[in-house]
Amino acid sequence: MRITIKDVAKLAKVSPSTVSRVLTDHPKISTDTKERVWKAMKELDYHPNVTARKLATNATRTLGLVLPNDVKLLAENPFFIQVLTGITTYARQKDYYIILTNAGTEEDEIKTLNHLFRSNLIDGVIMTVVREEDKCAQFLKENNHPFVVIGKPEETDDMIWVDNDNFQAMYEVVNYIIRQGNTRIAFIGGSEALTVTKNRLSGYKMAITNRGLHVESELIKEVKFTEEEGYKATMELIKETTFDAIATTDDLIAIGALKAIRDTGKKDILVTGFNNTPIATYQNPPLTTVEINADKLGYYAAKLIISKLQQEESSLNSYIVDTKLIQHNE
Repeated sequence: MRITIKDVAKLAKVSPSTVSRVLTDHPKISTDTKERVWKAMKELDYHPNVTARKLATNATRTLGLVLPNDVKLLAENPFFIQVLTGITTYARQKDYYIILTNAGTEEDEIKTLNHLFRSNLIDGVIMTVVREEDKCAQFLKENNHPFVVIGKPEETDDMIWVDNDNFQAMYEVVNYIIRQGNTRIAFIGGSEALTVTKNRLSGYKMAITNRGLHVESELIKEVKFTEEEGYKATMELIKETTFDAIATTDDLIAIGALKAIRDTGKKDILVTGFNNTPIATYQNPPLTTVEINADKLGYYAAKLIISKLQQEESSLNSYIVDTKLIQHNE
């Protein structure tokens, strides 16, 4: 037999209209009443009709999540799985659902997002990439579509975002490398059009300068976030110049760098990564890396956008997630 709102109301000892208001998270319903109604729903295994609830509240309780188009990157880089884990953990707590999407270009992303919002399929969106002069963010702002970005935007006014302090994290990495006795430190990172790369590169340059060393352009390489690209860039560095350490912006890049160093018989070159992926522990030597708590980035991204959608008075516009340098070789 199908469980109805009337059954829930009877068990919770409230009216059917009160149950409906609880489903829409009406602010005038007391916390005690809400808890009693939710307990009754759980006991009866009652599942609200999503379509009916949308008609009543004009809300889908669904978020869109925009991922990179590179399927290989998604499959190989644990960062996105960890972010998704954090997002779904919080969304589930708040009875929200997630729609995953990706697109080849910024223009395609805008078309996809426009379709999702115009078709009333989502209430808000989570962006996993922040670029310079980001067209998607501009489109969402101009059309008053709620969104949050994982990464600190160039302009933070009227923006909801969550990130690490990537400048400080890389600054600490380079200082650690210098303390190990290294003075010629290469940098291999993603596109400088990505704010995460831009901020980490700034931290690298500041640490180099503050220690009285010189920033040398030939020691800086821009690549994609893959092992192959890290390998290729390191091979180029080995052929072009001399260095005693490499600071990378991703563990996959770092693993490629380590392989290139082994293949060329080089020794005593320190390599560092970012993300503290499980494979970092199994490298030879084990990879020194930065724990960025990607699951927390996803968790707080979902929390920020859902708080905004639910018009919570205490909702924040930004959140900084802590990082930690992990030295697996110690």
